[in-house]
Amino acid sequence: MPEEHPSQRAIAFVDGQNLFYAARDAFGYTYPNYDPLKLAQAVCGTKQWRLAQVRFYTGVPAAHDNPRWNAFWTAKLMQMGRRGVWTYSRTLRYRDNTVRLPDGTKFAYRSGYEKGIDVRIALDVVSLALAGRFDVALVFSQDQDLSEVADEVRVLSKAGGRQLKIASAYPESSNPAASTGLTGS
Repeated sequence: MPEEHPSQRAIAFVDGQNLFYAARDAFGYTYPNYDPLKLAQAVCGTKQWRLAQVRFYTGVPAAHDNPRWNAFWTAKLMQMGRRGVWTYSRTLRYRDNTVRLPDGTKFAYRSGYEKGIDVRIALDVVSLALAGRFDVALVFSQDQDLSEVADEVRVLSKAGGRQLKIASAYPESSNPAASTGLTGS
């Protein structure tokens, strides 16, 4: 059995959009006013983990698609960076959607979506685990796509002869749909 590190070093991996939607579903928040550094510090404090780094990932609309949210996220990412949070962003992609309304009319709208954020998080978790940079990967996401990385961390832990943990942190909610974490098989 791998030995547990006496002062477990944690790196927090925050999926910004996923965290926002979890907070919205759990608490009704309509604005991404969270502080990933304070959130990671609070969770690590309850577990007596030493927070080594916070990494924040998000999609950002291009300025020509949504000037307000582009400016918001640009400023928020810069502020996080000044506080020592490592940030990664990608430009949102857009698709045109059409839905049929109950009265039979069609409604067309454009929606933005992230592409590649989960892959970037997974690659970073694995590469930082291989480099020995953490004992605990603290993942702020409910995205089941990341369950694969949970399985990989377990394999790396066993193969490396040291204890690696992956923990999923997300808001608790009375809404069952909002209460799923990373499980892996």
